[in-house]
Amino acid sequence: MKKFNTQALFQNRLKYAVLTLMLVVVAGCTSLRLAYNNGDTVLYWWLNAYVDLDRDQKGWVREDIDKLFDWHRKTQLKDYVEILRKGQKQVQGNPTQADLLADYSEIKSRTQSLLLKAAPDLADLARSLKPEQVAQMEKKFKSNNDDYRKKFLTGDQEKRQQLRYKKSMEQFELWFGSFSSEQEAIIRKASDARPLDNEIWLDERSRRQRNVLNLVQKVQNEKLSKEATVALINTLIKDSFERLEHSDRKAFFDTFDNSTAQMVLTVIKIATPAQKAHAVKRMQGWIDDFNSLAAQPK
Repeated sequence: MKKFNTQALFQNRLKYAVLTLMLVVVAGCTSLRLAYNNGDTVLYWWLNAYVDLDRDQKGWVREDIDKLFDWHRKTQLKDYVEILRKGQKQVQGNPTQADLLADYSEIKSRTQSLLLKAAPDLADLARSLKPEQVAQMEKKFKSNNDDYRKKFLTGDQEKRQQLRYKKSMEQFELWFGSFSSEQEAIIRKASDARPLDNEIWLDERSRRQRNVLNLVQKVQNEKLSKEATVALINTLIKDSFERLEHSDRKAFFDTFDNSTAQMVLTVIKIATPAQKAHAVKRMQGWIDDFNSLAAQPK
C-alpha cells in the first residue's frame, strides 16, 4: 500500500467483518463460492460506510483488500477445510465441552492472525484519513450502538431471551435442518441457561470503540510513522483478544462460553441420525467449496 498521512482504525468492527469472511459458512449463504468471490467488494463498501473514502484512497484501498483476499485464499482456506472435517467427526461422535472450547480458541487465534496480517494496510489507512472521516467513523459507532440498544436493551428478560434463542436457532437450523417442538423446548432451556447481560456486551463494545478513537487521536496529534502506527495497531488487536482473560468480568465471560458450549453439546446429543447427516452433508458442501476456492485464482 502507498504511504499517506493522517489516521483511523476500527479494529473491533473489522474483527467481525473478517470473522464473517472466515466463517462465511455459517452466514446462511446459498453459494459460499459466490459469497467469498465477492467478499472483497463487500469489505470495501463496509469500510466506505465507516469513513467515506475519498477519490485518492479508493484505488489503493481496493488494491490492498484484493491482496489480503489473495493471501487468505492461498494460505487459510485449506485450514478451514480441516476445521470442518473435525466438525463432521464431532457431530457424528461424542464431543466434550473441552473440544468445543478448543475449537472456539482456534477460531479466535485464526481471526487474530488475519487481523495482524492486515495491520500494515490498516496503518496506511489510519494515517491517510482526514479529520472529517474520523468524525464519520465516530458517528457510525454511535449509530450502531443506538441500533444495538433498540434491538437488545428493550423489553423484559423474556423478550431478550426469546430474541437470543431465535438467533441461535437460525444457526442450528442452518446446520441440522428443522427441529421438532420437543427438541426446540430442550434447546430453549439450554439457551436460557446462558447468562444474559446485554449491557455488558454494549459496554465492552463501547470500550473497544473508545480505544480505537484514542488511537486515532494519538496518530493524528503525534503524526506517527507507519512503523509506530503498526505497533499501536498490533497492540490494540492483541489487547482486545486478551482483555476477556484478564478483565474483572472474566467470570461472566467464562460462564457464558461454557454454557454456550453446553448448549451446542445439547443440540448434538438430541439430534436425530437424519439431522446429523444433514449437518455432515452441509459441511461437506462447504469443504468442497473451500477446496475449489483455494485451487483457483479469483
